Amino acid sequence: MNLAKKEVISTSRLVRSTPSVISAPAPKERKPKINSAELLKREKNGLEVINDIPNYIRNGWESIPLNERDRLKWVGVFYRKQTPGAFMMRLRMSSGFSNSEQFRAIAEISEAHGPGFVDLTTRQQIQLRGFAIENVQHIWNRLEEVGLGSLQTGFDNIRGVIGCPIAGLTPNELFDASHVGREFTKLIVGNKEFTDLPRKFNVGITGCLDNCTHTASQDIALTPAVKEIDGQETNGFNVAVGGKMGSGGYTVAQPLDVFVIPEEAAVLCADITRIFRDHGPRTARKKSRLAFLIADWGIEKFRKELEGRRHKKQPLLTAGKDMRGKKKTDHTGIFSQKEPQLNYVGLVVPVGRMTTAQLLEVARLADEYGNGDIRLTQGQNLIIANVPDTKIGDITAEPLLQELRYDPSEIMRGTVSCTGIDYCHFSLIETKERAMESIRHLEAKLGNTKPLTVHWSGCPNGCGNHAAADIGLLGKRIKIDGVVTDAVDVFFKGDAGAHPKIAPKLLENVPCDDLPQVLEGLVPYLSRR
Repeated sequence: MNLAKKEVISTSRLVRSTPSVISAPAPKERKPKINSAELLKREKNGLEVINDIPNYIRNGWESIPLNERDRLKWVGVFYRKQTPGAFMMRLRMSSGFSNSEQFRAIAEISEAHGPGFVDLTTRQQIQLRGFAIENVQHIWNRLEEVGLGSLQTGFDNIRGVIGCPIAGLTPNELFDASHVGREFTKLIVGNKEFTDLPRKFNVGITGCLDNCTHTASQDIALTPAVKEIDGQETNGFNVAVGGKMGSGGYTVAQPLDVFVIPEEAAVLCADITRIFRDHGPRTARKKSRLAFLIADWGIEKFRKELEGRRHKKQPLLTAGKDMRGKKKTDHTGIFSQKEPQLNYVGLVVPVGRMTTAQLLEVARLADEYGNGDIRLTQGQNLIIANVPDTKIGDITAEPLLQELRYDPSEIMRGTVSCTGIDYCHFSLIETKERAMESIRHLEAKLGNTKPLTVHWSGCPNGCGNHAAADIGLLGKRIKIDGVVTDAVDVFFKGDAGAHPKIAPKLLENVPCDDLPQVLEGLVPYLSRR
């Protein structure tokens, strides 16, 4: 959509015929430099790139102008510099909810058009890899048949809404909050009102009491709370804002001193997003997240602005009682559901990468032993739900569960890895293979340990959430004796749950070749805490 041209009235029309007065020229006001991302958004709305897709399909990927390659991210299609002509697509799955039909469609697409594997993300989504632009419309058509899409999953958009993956199943929740995530998703997807944000925007919504959702790192975090309203205890959410992982490092979301009932929560999230859209900083890309607006305004001014946008100017309620417990879980293993005689089975997907054969087997198991319900977790793992007591023995004997285990070592269970340099041009090192090397070494040397998390991020964007892990690894390149080498900085004892903590840097410039031995010394220390 082209911006309308404003009429410019020349000041010369207003000059009277009077003697001129010579004076020094007024200093020119310096306008802030507009970065390339903002220029891209001013040219036209990002979603309008969908109109250009037929031309790219017809003429091939090399016909896509350089700036339009970034605009493709508005529709969830990602040009990868490492694999020119082989694109990535990120699928949106609110709270990680999926099913066997969707898994079969994803496997079919990856087998026909990709490399035969997909990646699970820390935002409970799936990334398709390696397809040609000529196949994008076919892929969208197939995804639509099973209720999936990729709109607004990249660049300056509201990314997939995270939440408890076993919402509605677990007895350890204040209430099932998944419908709020879906309602908010419905508000924003395809809506141009939310496609011109200063930067990416992350939202977490959960009613789980077991701290399975990394809420402290979200731009908006809704967590389970209770408040007395008109003499009655009411379930709802406390609200925090301004969390992030990248753009200068982990910032913990600040409590907004707001309680909201589930029926009003999606609209409140939309209003917070609009404040960011209207007032968020746009000059420097590394300082354009919501956290920087809140740092500039202060939390009280932000709250007042939000209150002014309320329907019928109703005052915001102050925060309620935080109902989250002290425990936290990743939902890996076999657990009883709230329904009698039903269970969910949480399986670890090593470093989040699944083959098409594994996708199809998971779909089969979900149908044969459950009702087809599959959930994705923020640990890049998955859950098969609604398995009767009588079938637990049979499902645990399935060969696939030797690859995707419900009873993995704690090292395997707690390892998370970003995409790495093979498919992401931001990453400075290879991460997934390095992570697997470390897992195998530690399993052999230490056996099983107490629970811990080891998170890999290949660059400061922090997609692996390294600053919120027990051991966080941030990739970098260093020189050793003149030779450029893969290395990491090591961070220690972070958390993004109910008691968030930013992991301090413990070690710098650890060569990746030495890392398994270094971790061997660190892990026992964590196990003794």
